Amino acid sequence: MPKTALLSLKGEKIKDIKLDDSVWGITPNDQVIYESINLFMANRRQGTHSTKNRSEVSGGGRKPWRQKGTGNARQGSIRAPHWVGGGVIFGPTSNRNYTKKMNKKERRLALKSALTYKAIDKAIIVVDKFDAETSKTKDMMKVLEGLKVTGKTLIVTTELTENLILSTRNLSNLKVVLANELNTYDVLYVDKMIITEDAVKYIEEVLK
Repeated sequence: MPKTALLSLKGEKIKDIKLDDSVWGITPNDQVIYESINLFMANRRQGTHSTKNRSEVSGGGRKPWRQKGTGNARQGSIRAPHWVGGGVIFGPTSNRNYTKKMNKKERRLALKSALTYKAIDKAIIVVDKFDAETSKTKDMMKVLEGLKVTGKTLIVTTELTENLILSTRNLSNLKVVLANELNTYDVLYVDKMIITEDAVKYIEEVLK
């Protein structure tokens, strides 16, 4: 069972805690991780892209010129696909559905695999709690400096306070999520994870 240090927000070690092997120490499954990331990215697509075919563009109600005698090639409409401003052939429409499905066991396996990789890389920082005393961004930056955190960071907690939301929203490399909203993509996207002790217990209880 892997161990890690439990820190205060000042970066001081409080004690050592044990992480559950069935969540943080499994054999990672790369294929399931790939499928989970693919599902996450596909389900994020809005699907609002759209083009008009020749029946939807305006104009072109009559032949641009008579069939014979002009010397030009015969044309039936100025809204044919080869005309500028004409309809698009086989263009994307909003009728397409990009959503995918995945079994619950596979989702959990993917998340546990991602968490295991973070544990192997020693990219997890467990804190006793993560409260923001003020809503100022500079105060939050001091907290991150005390924990020696740089780069893309994910904060996982069981409770979102107003100060925490306000103090982190202007930091582009920082994301805050609740433990019950944790997903594989967010875990793998960041360089470091800051997670509260309560969030660790919640995740282990759900993923066991």
